[in-house]
Amino acid sequence: MPIFSSQQKLLLKLSALSFYITLITGCAKSQPDTFILTADFPPNFAYKAIAEYVPANGETCTVPGGRNTAVGYNMKWRESYTPDSEIAMYRTVSGCPLVIRRIKLDINASYWTHRGDFGGDSAMVIIRDDLEEEYKGTFSDAGESTFYGHCQWLFRTSGAQRRIVKILDCKAANARGEPERGRPVSGYSLDQLPGKTVKMKITLADEERPAIGDTWVNVTGGWKRCMGDNFEDQYAFCFGNDKDFSSFRMPDGRQCTIYPGCTE
Repeated sequence: MPIFSSQQKLLLKLSALSFYITLITGCAKSQPDTFILTADFPPNFAYKAIAEYVPANGETCTVPGGRNTAVGYNMKWRESYTPDSEIAMYRTVSGCPLVIRRIKLDINASYWTHRGDFGGDSAMVIIRDDLEEEYKGTFSDAGESTFYGHCQWLFRTSGAQRRIVKILDCKAANARGEPERGRPVSGYSLDQLPGKTVKMKITLADEERPAIGDTWVNVTGGWKRCMGDNFEDQYAFCFGNDKDFSSFRMPDGRQCTIYPGCTE
């Protein structure tokens, strides 16, 4: 076994100390400055997200015209969609250090194959340097925070053929999926987010309902469309007439008399 002098022992201790300092510093520097935004959605749902950035706290710089201060995710959600988006917390644009301020979300859902056959509503993630506890989302031990929404399809007829079109209406919800006031939203402070996952979980109502009141009559098996003055009447309110109904066209082209089952 080699015998070390006092000077050699001191050098070894200093080397070991230097190694641990380097290791600790390296770990501090490697702390992630991104987080994951993801979604748990019903079938045929997708989100589009725009992360918006502002000058970091204490900065006096500006970005000319505000160009490149927003980053989009799933912008072509019909062609290419992934539920996991890695969001950067900081960016530098035109030499100006920026920090993320919010994520604007579009919840989109397709109900048929034509490009216009979809409905959409909004949600948001708010991020601040500091945030009051009552507005902060909380994270599990696994580093995941979930906020909730509940969506409802609203149906109506449109055009000369009275074709069915749908509107998507989404509300904030509790963990049981029960609707609450406002749109789905969650808030976080900057120090909560590095390396974490924020999940938006959306549930969908089992039954659809009319988008406009007094235009359909609820019958056994579904809904019948009031005729109105005539088939060309685009408003076609019932006004108490629960005997005169019109046919309508489903998104797939079928001519029907009851929604959603199509025939009685």
